[in-house]
Amino acid sequence: MSDTLTEVQAVEETVVEETPASAPEAEAAKPVEAAKPVEAPKAEKAEKPKPARAKSTAKKTRTVELTLTVTGTAEGEWQADLVHGTQRVVSGLVIPAIAVAKAAKELHEDIAEGIESVLEAARDQHRTRMEELEAELARVKAQLAELSE
Repeated sequence: MSDTLTEVQAVEETVVEETPASAPEAEAAKPVEAAKPVEAPKAEKAEKPKPARAKSTAKKTRTVELTLTVTGTAEGEWQADLVHGTQRVVSGLVIPAIAVAKAAKELHEDIAEGIESVLEAARDQHRTRMEELEAELARVKAQLAELSE
């Protein structure tokens, strides 16, 4: 069976390569092709030209993963932790509240608003505490004055 297939393929190749002057010989080969149906090789079907890929001119950039975590308390105490990849670089570094507010303004307006609301709550708490202490100081001064008379 494989010998017959090879002969038919050879005939097909002969037909393709012949010049128009030998056309009658090609017609004689056609009945052989009709007697033995042959499928076109699958390689011919899959030989569609693939579009060339465009090479990217963009530089491949190396990203650096740094995670800065800034935490604050209601009393206005702020700390920072810095992690590079999986390695902790800085842990529990005390930061003044004013530095946090300035840095937040430089980063983004939304960040600044969030931090400013926390700072304002801390300011209100400190004002309340200061008023309580001033009232207590006034009472203590009055008691001391009574004792001095």
